[in-house]
Amino acid sequence: MEIVLILLKRLIIMFIFMGIGALLYKRKYITDEGSKSFANLLIYLVLPCVILNAFMSERTPEKIKALGISILFAVVLLSLSMLVSRLLFKKDPIRHFASAFSNPGFFGIPLIIAVLNDKAVFYVGPFIACLNILQWTYGVATLKEEKIKVNLKTIFGSPFIIAFLLGIILFFSGITLPGILTDVIGTSASLNTPIAMIVSGVYLAKADLKAMFSNAKLYVISASRLLLIPVLSAVLLSLLPNEYYDLKISLLIASACPVGSNVAVYAQLHNKNYVYAVETVVMSTILSILSIPVLLYVAQGIWR
Repeated sequence: MEIVLILLKRLIIMFIFMGIGALLYKRKYITDEGSKSFANLLIYLVLPCVILNAFMSERTPEKIKALGISILFAVVLLSLSMLVSRLLFKKDPIRHFASAFSNPGFFGIPLIIAVLNDKAVFYVGPFIACLNILQWTYGVATLKEEKIKVNLKTIFGSPFIIAFLLGIILFFSGITLPGILTDVIGTSASLNTPIAMIVSGVYLAKADLKAMFSNAKLYVISASRLLLIPVLSAVLLSLLPNEYYDLKISLLIASACPVGSNVAVYAQLHNKNYVYAVETVVMSTILSILSIPVLLYVAQGIWR
């Protein structure tokens, strides 16, 4: 029960920051251009530092084995998510994308740190790396209703992938960074929750809440993203022995997160229904305050 109480407290804090972001946007203290700048700060500095920070730990045989398992399950869980979404929403590109990809960077990492610790982010580094690769290939192809195109330069130029690869190098080489640089990385990583949720609050402020809550399609997307896919993921994670409890909880949180905000970004870039995409993000984020604690409570009861 303790884990659920910690999670609820963390979710409330995150939604307060969302409210602050929405209020600042409504009062015009944050503009559309300003919110994009915040998002760029997250993508190019804060989240890479979060991933790097997680890999700055002592290399042990147990951690090496756990890393291999987390890579394997990242591929399996994301493949499952894409398959379910394709079966349910093949004819609706935005719903297909929204259901397939969660928000483990902006939303999941703060929860993992709150429920477990900052080093548990180590287990979701591969998940975030794979998710970003798949969003830029499978996801974009889905939105554009085209065949998948793989651009290695674009993939390996992603700040998430660069941070993940640097983290792997630091982890396996045993290189210790200077104390000042370590502090800079750690301090930057701590900015994740407030900035990420303020940006999410801007999305919230843009949504027509009355129209959104009366749109049945959004509930179906949320049910897939927040319930069906996480439950199926939990079943697969149950195959792992309980000695990997932290890894299981971390990957379950990553799988259970609401719709990733990138669906709105990519919808805007490719001239799709941007407002509809934003609504999938906002609706699932609001409903996740109920779904994630319940899911983790049940998983905790079974796995422990």
